[in-house]
Amino acid sequence: MRIVIIGSGIAGAAAAWELAGRGAEVLVVDAEAAGRATAAGAGIVSPWSSRTLEGDELAFHAAGAAYYRRFVGELAEEAGETSFAVVGGLVVSADDGALREFHARAVERARRWPDMGEVTLLDPARARERMPLLASEFGAVHIAGGGRVDGRRLREAFLTGAAARGARIREGRAELDVRRGHVAGVRVGGERIETDGVVLAAGAWTGELLAPLGAGLPIEPQRGQISHFGLEGLDHRAAGDTGPADTATWPVLSRIGSGHYMLAFPDSRVVAGATRETGSGFDHRVTVDGQREVLAEALAVAPGLAQATLLETRVGFRPVVADGRPAIGTLPGHPEVTVLTGFGAGGLTIGPYAASLAAAIALGETPDEIPAELRADRFAPAS
Repeated sequence: MRIVIIGSGIAGAAAAWELAGRGAEVLVVDAEAAGRATAAGAGIVSPWSSRTLEGDELAFHAAGAAYYRRFVGELAEEAGETSFAVVGGLVVSADDGALREFHARAVERARRWPDMGEVTLLDPARARERMPLLASEFGAVHIAGGGRVDGRRLREAFLTGAAARGARIREGRAELDVRRGHVAGVRVGGERIETDGVVLAAGAWTGELLAPLGAGLPIEPQRGQISHFGLEGLDHRAAGDTGPADTATWPVLSRIGSGHYMLAFPDSRVVAGATRETGSGFDHRVTVDGQREVLAEALAVAPGLAQATLLETRVGFRPVVADGRPAIGTLPGHPEVTVLTGFGAGGLTIGPYAASLAAAIALGETPDEIPAELRADRFAPAS
């Protein structure tokens, strides 16, 4: 079976790896547009920390986190380092009442999702032992199963693994080749490529690709600005610690009442962000106001960053559907087209898992793990 995947962000790359591993003849086409969300993203894989996800959507994100435990070993054997690591997560606040309320909720969630690991309420001193840069007034809830991942590195691993399994990767702008109301393939650079199925994993650009079908998928880009800081040469150790801090083991961090987050990587790099700029269009700029927001939020939580080096600020366009939920599956009347988009800020958590389900759909299967509220066909016109 020949399948073309349009888009090679985290979802498209993971779908290529899954499909090639199941024997499909896979071609990945990507326009390498500036602002792909995966290229900008450094992600927290700790959906249980969310204060907004509930019900089936939270369960889907939890399944996404659990899926990491299933695929990273195999992918690492084929493609090398994936960058995923379980480092624990801190949910912080200076409000003791808010922390205790969140702790009670997290304990309930841990009973349902064992991958969360142990849930512990920490006073400010113990919280700073976990994250030395943390402001002294913040206590925390520690979630042992929290993970982090570098979007760029994970994408590269998926593409390397997919190529090892026989997938082909091609740069170019793809368009659907629609004949008599049916998608028979794609066109790339004037070339027509016949295919049995298409997986649309083009992120915020998915809507324009669907235009020839008259499909009404209400999706738009949401700009996110995320900054990287270098700690090399700074004393970023915990109080009383005489050795260099091991940033590789620092937990991911989020704050009650804020959509911003922070995480660290082994090379003394801390990442903080990100803005959520709805209505930005595809304006790929680091803005003064966006940079101010990122810095203000980061310093409020970790004032020890003040003397760090601002290494870079990345910009990515999250694909956001009108109702704020992912869109996964086929469209009415088009079983040959599988949509895989709309992950918003959760792309690095659920992207690989959603891709595994999309791969099954593209092969003609009907996985029942996708809740109705996340299916792409929910936007079909009422009959």
